[in-house]
Amino acid sequence: MANDLTFIKREGGETLACRVRPGKGPTVLWLGGFRSDMDGTKAEAVDTWAKESGRAYVRFDYSGHGQSSGKFEEGTISRWRDDALCVLDEYCPGDVIALGSSMGAWIALLLAKARPETIKALTLIAPAPDFTEKLMWQGFDQDTRRRIVEQGVYYEPSDYSDEPTPITRALIEDGRQNLVMDAPIAFTGPVRILQGVQDESVPWSYALELMGCLQSEDIVFSLSKSGDHRLSTPADIIRLTTTLDLLCQSLQKPK
Repeated sequence: MANDLTFIKREGGETLACRVRPGKGPTVLWLGGFRSDMDGTKAEAVDTWAKESGRAYVRFDYSGHGQSSGKFEEGTISRWRDDALCVLDEYCPGDVIALGSSMGAWIALLLAKARPETIKALTLIAPAPDFTEKLMWQGFDQDTRRRIVEQGVYYEPSDYSDEPTPITRALIEDGRQNLVMDAPIAFTGPVRILQGVQDESVPWSYALELMGCLQSEDIVFSLSKSGDHRLSTPADIIRLTTTLDLLCQSLQKPK
């Protein structure tokens, strides 16, 4: 298997689209953002880096995203976490660097809690853990909140798509069961956070708040004054792949 598209059958009948690039460990596991897919600029750039450096790299689409089956509006944080666990257990033997972008950072933290023996390091891009509560619900006005509670869904205009984003009551309620920033986060491995000052979706102060929650003493916070939420310019990509290079080198076990 050399980065060919493959599928995993999930309990419940959904299929997850995955791409697996074999290579030397640790394996980098891509965890995408809310409504994003594994063929985005950053995910593809990391694949190019992995190919050139001979590194193991796994990426996939959550259910209801990209080439995976399922309806997006039926998704929740728990469901997408379980998708990630399925891929992790199937395709990521040995040590893993969880590489999470935006919502993917939340999933990465949940994976680290569920598989502490496997997740050895975290690289978090514009991290948005707890976003359903702190960046969505707390920012909604009373009419929007009432619509979500009474009608079960609110269609929010998106900056990244022509189609509005369905925000469901199930997503909000499930998010509350998965909050990670309301207590110390007991991850002690290396953590690298990449953030942009111009991020209008996740304020850079939010990433600083996350850093304060993490118990790890090995945290490097990289803040780009010109960076936005996507962090996908050539300079951003170089910063990301350099970060991965250094992490891989520090984690790679001697032969």
